[in-house]
Formats: sequence, structure tokens, C-alpha cells
Amino acid sequence: MKIKEIISAIEDFAPLCLQESWDNAGVQVGDVDNEATGAILCVDVTEKVVDEAVAKGVNLVISHHPLLFKGLKRIVGATPVERIVVKALRNGITIYSAHTNMDSAVGGVSWRDAEKLGLRNVRVLVPQSGQVMKLVVFVPVAYVDAVNEAMWQAGAGHIGNYDRCAYRMNGTGTYRPVDGANPFAGNVGEQHEEAEVRVEVVFPVSITGRVVSAMLDAHPYEEPAYDLFKVENKQRTGLGIVGEVDAVKAADFIAHVKSVLNIAAVPCSGNLDSIVRKVALCGGAGGEFIPDAIRNGADIYMCGDLKYHDFTSYNDRIVIANIGHYESEECTKGIFYDIIKKKFPNFATYYAEFEKNPISFL
Repeated sequence: MKIKEIISAIEDFAPLCLQESWDNAGVQVGDVDNEATGAILCVDVTEKVVDEAVAKGVNLVISHHPLLFKGLKRIVGATPVERIVVKALRNGITIYSAHTNMDSAVGGVSWRDAEKLGLRNVRVLVPQSGQVMKLVVFVPVAYVDAVNEAMWQAGAGHIGNYDRCAYRMNGTGTYRPVDGANPFAGNVGEQHEEAEVRVEVVFPVSITGRVVSAMLDAHPYEEPAYDLFKVENKQRTGLGIVGEVDAVKAADFIAHVKSVLNIAAVPCSGNLDSIVRKVALCGGAGGEFIPDAIRNGADIYMCGDLKYHDFTSYNDRIVIANIGHYESEECTKGIFYDIIKKKFPNFATYYAEFEKNPISFL
């Protein structure tokens, strides 16, 4: 298979349109049209990770953190990033990153951490909006099922835990074919009325082209009438999650988190003797979401990067725990692995052997 097929599977799960405006997820280095020989999965792209790819004979490195955040003005091997770029290009290795798009995807970083910690009734802490499109199309009655089916097969019609969703309303379409037309019904130069159904479906912004193409291929009209609208409803995608646990003392829950996520130390504040029933967490950085955790009624908020004043400003209102940036996002390797193995079960995929938390605790 081609490298771009592996990337497509990841982006079906975590579309690039979900990434934050400041981010640089996507292809970092290399040619996605090359045949894929295997993949190394990591949180950070380091020289050792690229060396491992070379040694294993694989030509794809998939990371959570992008290698490139800023443009390179020269590539002369003066920095680790420059050396990685040179080595990757010299050895035909493609580097791909799924960062905040993987943070915001349903089933992404915070969802995976929540699953590992045993949280129930999980929902998004800070939902996104503007990531859903609605397509409205007018279809002659006899072709409604075929057009609807084509759009469903293209990925439209998912709302929460429901699929094949659509809205239909009967009506009458009118038109007059002019010279050069090849009408489905009616004659050139004559006004025509056709019994039609207004069909509405929703879908992620990222698959707009796919859904529109499927609709046009299935529609019998030479020139179908349709509309596209961006829907501003809050979605299931977004940063962080909120979930529930059985009542437990805050200190004991933090001990559980340390054990499950393999964390050496957890800076925390607030009343550690208080009872935790609702948990909010965000993989990676997320100090700005403490007020959202409070508004959601969370008893504890955990994320990977917190400042001193994050602790002091809220420690009388909620228990706060810094669970480490790397530790909270190491699960991305497992997410990548599951995505790839589900679609390409025989594809050679490896966790980076020489990657470790860059932060040490003395």
C-alpha cells in the first residue's frame, strides 16, 4: 500500500480540520506516494526514532507532536530538527503528525486516557462548533432512497450514537429546460413540474467533497439543486473530557492515576481528602480549561501542563493535578496502532523502542 493510505486511515479518525489554528499537524517530511514498508509510532520525533526507522527498514514515522512548528530558513544540520529532516529525506522516510486533531477527535487522547482510568458516561469538556456541514438536496421521488443511500455510504448521516439519519419533506420542483439541456423529465422550452423530496443530511466538514460527489453521482438530474450550510451546533469533538467514577478520596484517585499512566510524581492542590465522583481531564496542555471543569461540576481536574497560578487561583474550588505532558499523551501510540491494525492488519507497525519521557524526576 501507499503511505498516503495509512495517513488517510488516521485522518478518517482525526481529520486535520479538527486541529487548532496554531497547530501544524499533517505531513512534515517526505513523499506520501511511496510504497509503505512499515511505521514507527512515537510521541516526539527524535534522531533516535529516525535511526530506529532506518535500522528496521521502515519508511514512515507517525508522531503526536509535529516535528515542524516554525519554518526552517536553512537546513544545514545545526539543530536536531534540521538533522532529522536531512536524515529522513536522505533515507526516504516520511514523517506524519496528528496533534490537536487527535486531541479533539472522538476516541482521541483524552478519551483514551479516560478509558484507561475507568471513567464512565464520558463527554467532551470543551466541545467544538463549526465542524459539521448540512447538505440539502431536492430529489425526484423515485430516486430518494438511492441518493440517500449514496450519501450514507459516503459517511453522512451520523448524529451521536445514531447513523443513517436524514430529514425528508415532500414538495414540487419546477423548471424549464433551455436549449442545450438534457432534462431528466420534461421538454426543452416547456415549463415542467416534478414531485420531489427535500433531503437533508449532516456530516463532518472534512468529508464534504466525498458526500457531495456521492450525491451527484447518484442523482438523476443533469443539474441537481442543492445547498450546503455550516452547522454551528456544539459537537462531540473538542478538547478534554468529563466522566464519572465511583466515589473515592481525591488522594486515592490520584494514586490510581499515577499507577495506570505510569507517572513518577503528580503536583496537585486542593482538598485531597475530598470525595471525587466527577473527573475532568485534558491530555497535554490545558490549564485554560480549569473554569470549564468547574462549570461542569468536576471534583478534580487533571492535565499535562499547569502553571503555579493555575494551582493557586482555583485550589479552593477544585482539586487540580498535573499528570505530565508526556505521560498524558503517551497513549497516542496505542491509538495510532489500533487505527492502522484495524484497516491494515498485516502492516508492520512498531512502537518506538528508544523513546522515553524527556523529563526526569530526581
